[in-house]
Amino acid sequence: MPTTWNRAPEEFHKIYVANTDAFYRLGNNAGLAKELDAFVTKCALSLWSRSGGLTDKHVQMANEVYSRSQPRPNWLLWSLTSAVCEEDVFLPPVFYWNLAESDAKRGTESSRTFIRMLTNILLYLAAVDDDVSYAEAAFITECSDRLTAICDTTGVRKSREGLNPLDYVTSGEPSFQDKHPQVQTSGSEKPQEAKAEEEQPKPDFDALMAELEDLVGLEEVKKDIKNLMNLVKVRKLREANDLPVPPMSLHMVFLGNPGTGKTTVARLLSGLYAAIGVLSKGQLVEVDRSGLVAGYVGQTAIKTQEVIKSAMGGVLFIDEAYSLSSGGENDFGREAIETLLKAMEDHRDDLIVIVAGYTGPMENFINSNPGLESRFNKYIFFPDYNGEQLTAMFRKRCEKNGYALSEEADAAAVAFFTQLYEERSDNFGNGRDVRNAFEDMVVRQSNRVAAMDKPSKEDLMAVLPEDLEDPEEDEAETEDKPEAES
Repeated sequence: MPTTWNRAPEEFHKIYVANTDAFYRLGNNAGLAKELDAFVTKCALSLWSRSGGLTDKHVQMANEVYSRSQPRPNWLLWSLTSAVCEEDVFLPPVFYWNLAESDAKRGTESSRTFIRMLTNILLYLAAVDDDVSYAEAAFITECSDRLTAICDTTGVRKSREGLNPLDYVTSGEPSFQDKHPQVQTSGSEKPQEAKAEEEQPKPDFDALMAELEDLVGLEEVKKDIKNLMNLVKVRKLREANDLPVPPMSLHMVFLGNPGTGKTTVARLLSGLYAAIGVLSKGQLVEVDRSGLVAGYVGQTAIKTQEVIKSAMGGVLFIDEAYSLSSGGENDFGREAIETLLKAMEDHRDDLIVIVAGYTGPMENFINSNPGLESRFNKYIFFPDYNGEQLTAMFRKRCEKNGYALSEEADAAAVAFFTQLYEERSDNFGNGRDVRNAFEDMVVRQSNRVAAMDKPSKEDLMAVLPEDLEDPEEDEAETEDKPEAES
């Protein structure tokens, strides 16, 4: 077992006490100490069990969860293992429900503070050994999801529709001490270097996570991003505590058809990584083959290097990346690939590359070069949007641009996008088809309104069924129908 275990319990106990003491003082609920300690202990054991069996070292660490005012029991390993096995999923404690209900009545935020406090503790727990896993990060996300759902149910978050479960996971919000300066805890002073770094403007983590949550569909994609954020936050914590950090590549492959949100998610990821300190800037640079490959020998490397330079500190997003390897042995695309691979190695601490494209061609692309296989080990699949999701995207686009669908027009939109999805071909454009349909609607609606005498504001906003129909297609269908016999 690594030597880091020998000092981790004592160090973690200080972190735990600092978090819980602040929570007790804020909520004036020191009587919850015993329940809280037992609950966090169970969470800790569930967290570690996600990455393998529990050991005696885990038991030692679990005993350290207890605060100064409580005894530290010498639990038996078998009893702890049994307790974990009895619960396959995270179950919020009864006292948290009561806390959330109290907040709803008083307009306070103790339950939201609890989410951040517990998340911080679990992130440190995940970092105490040398085997931080994706499963552990996923468990922390599950804890936050379920606790935040309770807040929403009890009215704490009724000012915002839907859930943003990651508000207090790797959050860009002010720290507990910044938000509650009247509460003093041990070890709360920050180094001058850290304060100077915090003064630098960074992307707003909460705003970016809210934007991610607001995207239509993509539920599995969102879950992958949440888990990834937790995993990266744990790595940052380990680095801050001088603990070993297992090698991990943050370069990714996005698989899916056009218009499925790949570029949008890449942009959000670049900002999220900057918000938690993984990237220095957080910009997204989007290119395809034409942006990397030149027409003359020796020029491709120069062109690719210029693109890489512009992407430093952010994410380089290469759409239809498979085209770089599809031109044969003498194609200049291979020169671009070699230049990219070198940059990914030389600048791995401040450059993330995301390659995207159709599933089949992208798999062939990754397999075309051993260097690509070794650097890209995280794949995220973006499914096609179904008819309901396409309709939801169309409604949001109308609302954002000041158009109001009548009931008949809304029904026509549902029918249109349902048919579009069910009869989709290889040229199906997903979100791009929604954008095209919206733009066509705007033209037809404008032509209709322009013929009015002094149209009102309501007329300018109203979308009618005929605004969604193509008159030329209707005429063509009419001409194709045989005339009725007299």
